[in-house]
Amino acid sequence: MAEQKNKALYDRLRAAADRGALHHALLLTGPKGSGKGELARFIAAAMECTAPAGKPCGTCPACRKVFSGIHPDVIAVRDEGHKTLPVDTVRALCADAYIRPNEGQRKIYIFEDCGQLDSRCQDILLKTVEEGPRYAAFLFLSENAAAILPTIRSRCVELKLRAADETEEANSAMTDRALELGDCLCQLREDVLVSYLCSLEGAKLTRADLTAFLSASRDLCAAALLRRYGQKGPEIYGEMAEMLAKKLTKEQLIGIIDMLEIYCRESDYNVGVGHMLGGLAAEISALLARRA
Repeated sequence: MAEQKNKALYDRLRAAADRGALHHALLLTGPKGSGKGELARFIAAAMECTAPAGKPCGTCPACRKVFSGIHPDVIAVRDEGHKTLPVDTVRALCADAYIRPNEGQRKIYIFEDCGQLDSRCQDILLKTVEEGPRYAAFLFLSENAAAILPTIRSRCVELKLRAADETEEANSAMTDRALELGDCLCQLREDVLVSYLCSLEGAKLTRADLTAFLSASRDLCAAALLRRYGQKGPEIYGEMAEMLAKKLTKEQLIGIIDMLEIYCRESDYNVGVGHMLGGLAAEISALLARRA
């Protein structure tokens, strides 16, 4: 399943959905078989979900209709009979976007193959994507972001999916990075912490790498907190979690966990990786300086 392969991404989207902060234009990219269609349905369900929290709940009538492919306000845009979408089809879609939803909170258009959108179609879409009604949302699915013109791409938030083997390799590497961060935290030295996080900037982490690193670091600190309360956390963090539990106070661990959670959410936005790592170094250093 795409969710298992891209857990950090799905977790961020759930948090954004609960805050009502899902962007109206999303570009879903990834290799064939990475689960772009599955992710698109997940996002559409989150946008239409009527549950107060935990969106998409998967059980409300709106969620069930989206996942079954029968929600009247979630429109799959494709044309099996043509290599590219006819211009008239795109014009009709733009006009339809200004008709209020039939029953949902949003009207969502899922472009299942951006290869069918030539430059003329995208030029027609641009104004609707940019200035359309607030309830309209657009999900563009593509193996390559370059299939979308820069004019539309600049108005989208890109969500990158990875194939299973890529995801497992990247997550393993970022878990190792999190353990290295744990070692720096145990030393309780600002210069060591800052030096390490600056070295990550030099490693040219992608945004997906950064998110995986922040998520793994948060899980490590959560495992350490469990040990402070006499409970056992994930074995993968065993020895390092035990060391952190001895070196840091409960208050410090909770503070770092909360901080990393915030940075995980903010990694969705177009903030530079280096800028985020610098901010993280400064905030953790300030927190450690207040050792209780």
